[in-house]
Amino acid sequence: MGIHPNVLHGYVVPHKPHPLLAPAQNPGWGRLRAAYDTIRAQIEALNPDLLLLFSTQWRSIIGHQIQADPTPEWVHVDEEFHALGSIPYRFRVDTDFATAYRDAARARGLHCRTVAYHGFPIDTGTVVALKLLNPDNRFAVGVVSCNMYSDRAETLVLGKAALDALEASGKRAVAIGVTALSNRMFTEVIPPEQDRISSLKDDEWNRKILEFLGEGRLEDVSQLARTFTRQANGDSKLKAIWWLAALMGQDNRYEGTVHAYEALYGTGGAVVGLKPSHKAAKEQEFDEDDVDVYQGDREVLDAGVASAQVAQAPAPAPVPASAAEKVVTDAAPKPVGAYPHARRVGELLYLSGVGPRQPGTDAIPGGPVRDASGAPLDYDIEAQTRAVIENVRRILEASGSSLDKVIDVTAFLINMDRDFTGYNRVYAETFTDIGATRTTLAVSALPTPIAVEFKVIAKA
Repeated sequence: MGIHPNVLHGYVVPHKPHPLLAPAQNPGWGRLRAAYDTIRAQIEALNPDLLLLFSTQWRSIIGHQIQADPTPEWVHVDEEFHALGSIPYRFRVDTDFATAYRDAARARGLHCRTVAYHGFPIDTGTVVALKLLNPDNRFAVGVVSCNMYSDRAETLVLGKAALDALEASGKRAVAIGVTALSNRMFTEVIPPEQDRISSLKDDEWNRKILEFLGEGRLEDVSQLARTFTRQANGDSKLKAIWWLAALMGQDNRYEGTVHAYEALYGTGGAVVGLKPSHKAAKEQEFDEDDVDVYQGDREVLDAGVASAQVAQAPAPAPVPASAAEKVVTDAAPKPVGAYPHARRVGELLYLSGVGPRQPGTDAIPGGPVRDASGAPLDYDIEAQTRAVIENVRRILEASGSSLDKVIDVTAFLINMDRDFTGYNRVYAETFTDIGATRTTLAVSALPTPIAVEFKVIAKA
C-alpha cells in the first residue's frame, strides 16, 4: 500500500498513569516516561494537523463514540490508582474532524455517534497520552472509543473510516494506539520496586510482538492478535493494533522502533514508533479476513459460527474449573518453560508452541540450526516440519483429540526465504484435507536451536 500522505507516523503507548504521576518511583516507569518525551519531540517535529487516538480504556457498548466537545475540561482520577493523585486536563478537540469521522464510519456500515457533553468522562489512557504528548495543546486531537464487543471486522472498518475522514479533510495526522500488551494486573497492592510482568509467558509473548513491531511488521502483529490475546490476555484483543493497521496501511512497510518496554503493575507497557516506509520489512502470507464495509463480524478463526449468531448471542458463561484442564504428556518433548503442552477450555484445545525436539532425548530431526557455540549449521527443514507435526499429533491424542480436529495453526520460521517452500510442502501432506486456517510468520530465533514451531488450536 505504501506511504499514505495523510498519516505521518504511528505510535503504540501504554495507558496506565504511572509514567505521568510517579515516574521516579520505579526505574521502569521512568524509562517509559523518557520514551514518551522522545516521541513527543518527534511529533512536534512532524507538526501534524491532528493527533488521532484510539484508547482501549474508553469503552463503549453501543457502537463507537467520538469526542466532539471542543474543549473538554475536568479533573481526572484513575479508578484503580487514585492514590497517585489527580490529573487536571483541558484538551483542544477538532470538532469538524469528529463529525467527518462519524459520517465516514456510518457510510461504512458502523453505528457511530459524537459526544459533546460537558463533564463527559475521558479515560485514563487518553488523558495520560495527551498530557505527555501534547502538554501545551499545540495540536488539535481526535479521540474514538473502543467498543467492548467489536471484533476484527468492525475494528478494521473503524480504522479505514478514520482514513476516509483524513482524506476528505486533507489533514495530516499522527495515529496513536493507547493500549497495554499483556494485560494481567496484580490484584493486590505491591510496592513500586516490586513491579514486574505478572506472567513469564506473557513476557515471552510481549517480546515476540515487540520483535515484530521493531522490524516494522505491523500487519503481522495485527494478524497475530487473536493468538496473542489467547496466550497473554492481550488488552482488548489488541484492537488498538487492528485499528492502527487499518488506518496506516495493512502491510509491513514500516520502520519500527521500540523505545521502551516495562512492567506497569503487572501489565506489559511499551512505547513503539512506526514510521511509514516504501520498503517492506517482511513479505508474509496474510490469512485473516479483510473488510471494507461492516456487515457483522465473520469470526474467521472460529469455524461454524455465523456472524448473526455472534451479534445476537449472550456473553458465554464462565468455564467451570473442570472444563479448563492442563495437559502434560511424556509422549511429547518436555516444555522449556513453565507451561503445559496444552490446555483444554470448554470444547477447544490450545497448544503451547510445539517444535521438532524428540521426547526423552531432545534430539532434533534434520539437525539443529546452530551448535553449542552459536555457529550456524545446515539443517533439513522438511525433517523438522514432519517432527513438529508428529509432536502436535502426540499432544492432541494425549488430550483426547486428533490432527483432523485442528482448526488453526500459527507457524514460526527463523528463515522464511530459505525454508518456506520445504515447510509448505510437508505441511500440505497432512493439512490439505484438514483445511485449518494458517498464518506463517518469520522470527529471528526460537528458544531452542530449531527452525520451525507451531501454535495450534483444535477441537477437544
